[in-house]
Amino acid sequence: MSRFVLITPSTDFDLRLRQAVAGGLPGSVQTFFTSILPADPAELFGALDQEQLEVLILGPDVPVDDALRLARVFDVQLPELSVLLVSELDPEFVLQAMRSGIRDIMSPAADLAQIRVMLERACQSFASRQRTMESQQPDSRKGLVIGVFSPKGGVGKTTIATNIAVGLGKIAPMGVVIVDLDLQFGDVASGLYLNPEHTVTDAVTPSASQDSLVLKAFLTVHPASIYALCAPNDPVEADEISPEQVRRLLEQLAEQFQYVVVDTAPGLPEIGLAALEQCSDAVWVTGMDVPSVRGLRSGLDILRRLNLLPETRHVVLNMADSKSGLSVQDVESTVGAPVDVSIPRSKAVAFSTNRGIPVLQEAVKDPAVKGLKQLVERFNPAWRATAQRKLHRRVVV
Repeated sequence: MSRFVLITPSTDFDLRLRQAVAGGLPGSVQTFFTSILPADPAELFGALDQEQLEVLILGPDVPVDDALRLARVFDVQLPELSVLLVSELDPEFVLQAMRSGIRDIMSPAADLAQIRVMLERACQSFASRQRTMESQQPDSRKGLVIGVFSPKGGVGKTTIATNIAVGLGKIAPMGVVIVDLDLQFGDVASGLYLNPEHTVTDAVTPSASQDSLVLKAFLTVHPASIYALCAPNDPVEADEISPEQVRRLLEQLAEQFQYVVVDTAPGLPEIGLAALEQCSDAVWVTGMDVPSVRGLRSGLDILRRLNLLPETRHVVLNMADSKSGLSVQDVESTVGAPVDVSIPRSKAVAFSTNRGIPVLQEAVKDPAVKGLKQLVERFNPAWRATAQRKLHRRVVV
């Protein structure tokens, strides 16, 4: 049963909300007729008569600054909760609200049908985030850390990483952050058409490493319902960021987000190895050319000797082309591992990269889109649960 809590002095909006819920939504509404928001979640939960809170509606007529503050606290302490704000829409304000943890913004003049749709969407978002958390290890609520690696450059690694993040944003809206750890020459900002105010340099400062709320303020909101933490604007700043700071950064983000997608520099630099140690999943990208394939084989051999390979590995053959002189079987034989996803060479992907709009952000029809969606699906909790059951059956047999 869905549980809704409304905080507002408006009796008119309360009536409309209750009518919308009574018109087909399971659950009940508890309303606090006040414009004063609680200082922390514990204060609110102590006054609830609900068994479970899924959707918290703030407003109308509550102080917006207080609403954003409370949403930030909930976003850290109870990330599965859907917080809706009832306020007039302003494009600039929407980004600020999303960064604070607001899941959606509703117009104070919304009619019953509009209210019902937004509540249904909020309930679905709550259920999705809750399933993701339940699917993770019982002793940890940390999200998946998905590193995207390649021993050689020029294989489309950043394109793969940005599309993974955008695709996961449809599974877990505002539950995804992409981090650019190619600290000298990272392209995540251009790949997502962003001009970030803050970068990784800000995110590893002592104040951010000690306070997750400060850290989240340094993230950039992207229209695809994801966050981004981009590489420093000045390549010189890369020398000031240590592997230990990167480890701490990824630990913090994994505690706040369901998915942390990490784009790394080509090769196996020290920062990349530090990131790899924090990854639950490693996506290895190779092109369909001999140098790329041999480079991947050598890189994997080194990591095996160092015992640094994550348990879950995904080998991606990018820009696959039957006319290249190599086959998928040739690649698998050289790498010593099966190709999990093959993404064909595509003009649509190249065009989208130049535009700064990943193909999975738009309804693009292209063979490469199918491969990218297959890759994203590998991080869906339902797919992972099925894959683990199949693996268990093979081991038993």
